[in-house]
Amino acid sequence: MSNPASTPPSGLPSGTAPKESRRWLKPRVPKEQLYRLSPRRPKPKRLGRLERWDWVRRAIRTWWIWLAVAIAALFAGYWVATAITAALSFFFYHITPESHAAVYALETDLDVESPEFPITMAGMTGMPLVPGNQVALFNNGDEFFPAMLEAVESAEHSVTMEQYIFWDGRIGRRFAEAFAEKARSGVPVKLLLDAVGSSTLGEPVLKILEAGGCQLAWFRPIHWYTIVRGNHRNHRKALIIDGKTAFTGGAGLGDHWLGKAKTVRSWRDIMIRVEGPAASVQQSGFAQNWLQSTGEILTGHDYFPVPAAAGDINVQTILSSPFEGTGAAGTMHLIAIQCARRHLHIANPYFIPDARVIDMLGHACRRGVAVKLMVAGEHNDTWWARQNSLRLYGKLLEAGVEIFEYLPTMLHQKIIIVDDAWASVGTANFDNRSLALNEETSVCFHDRALVNQLHETFLADLERCRKVQLARWKRRGFWQRAGEQFASLMEDQT
Repeated sequence: MSNPASTPPSGLPSGTAPKESRRWLKPRVPKEQLYRLSPRRPKPKRLGRLERWDWVRRAIRTWWIWLAVAIAALFAGYWVATAITAALSFFFYHITPESHAAVYALETDLDVESPEFPITMAGMTGMPLVPGNQVALFNNGDEFFPAMLEAVESAEHSVTMEQYIFWDGRIGRRFAEAFAEKARSGVPVKLLLDAVGSSTLGEPVLKILEAGGCQLAWFRPIHWYTIVRGNHRNHRKALIIDGKTAFTGGAGLGDHWLGKAKTVRSWRDIMIRVEGPAASVQQSGFAQNWLQSTGEILTGHDYFPVPAAAGDINVQTILSSPFEGTGAAGTMHLIAIQCARRHLHIANPYFIPDARVIDMLGHACRRGVAVKLMVAGEHNDTWWARQNSLRLYGKLLEAGVEIFEYLPTMLHQKIIIVDDAWASVGTANFDNRSLALNEETSVCFHDRALVNQLHETFLADLERCRKVQLARWKRRGFWQRAGEQFASLMEDQT
């Protein structure tokens, strides 16, 4: 009987042994093999054409160019120039997001009402669609703060929260007292605060929490030896009760969310409450960041109870993190835009889309989608974001997008509604920082009644807006335009 090991493979001459390939010793795949066996298909049109100023801005923000200038200045003996350019190189290196954004449109007739849409969304974001939930929407602080406090007071097993903004003030101290009271009753209370967004929390609130026995950890505190990771922030606003009820949305714990958004001091915002199995997804996001910040693993029924249906709504909770490289929140927005067929309504305070998104919105308008964009107007807490948004109005208007600026106060909600069939409420702004650099949360649902409720809210807010006209936008003065171009150097950070 012949030895199978000595039998040459089919196609080789008898008695000839293949010579061992030592290609693996090379540091790279040979160039001629890179695309040798890749599937052949027509190359789709790439989204996002960059203009001359876009290339200039990119060059200015390229860290290695500044490093080369620093080295040249060093050899030339210009010490001051060396220090300045080296600092700029260091700065731009650490603020540049490491993302791999989609640059090709979907080649499909998929729409949001098809059964394939939620499956596609779940597959591309890595976040499942969870059935059996009850969902409620709350407008402004006078609605969502009492509901959140009531939930804290009803907690029996655990209270967890990850929060970008927790500030001293009436609402901050009220929540601190509620957390402390619950902790004194024996319920574990764990709070994870962003070390930048909540850096002004203050001693009074900390003393209340400490006296009650609450646990508090800081997400990525800034030190000289941690500067390289300081650009990644936790922008989530998640409050989870017993692992069964979860709140999220645009609002932090600060006094400017109190009221009904009728004055400049009362911000306009929306929060969403999820009761049921989908709440555990937000708990999972908290637990992962808590582990990263404290080294503690959360286990057991107190934090992850056995799932029990609380309603009949399917919910997809998208947890976005810069460590994924693509940003699930950004992927969610792109898929929603490309699948819109009738209308696309977006409310977001900081709308700074890149060239790809502008192209996608233009394509949507050309295929008959009514695209309405509601943004913060003159009442805006961030000058940089306001200028970068204004700078892009022209491209958006020329593409067919209708833009509305909210007039009464700061608009801060982050919602997207597609074809009265699908919607999302979350924490992510429509800018590079949220879509590529921050931890974010978005709650998505297909429930028709809930989507219609959110749509009616959008239309009511639209009546308090001023529509932006292209002709008026073009009449902006020189200094306004100069300010916009200056702010664009920091568009990745706004």
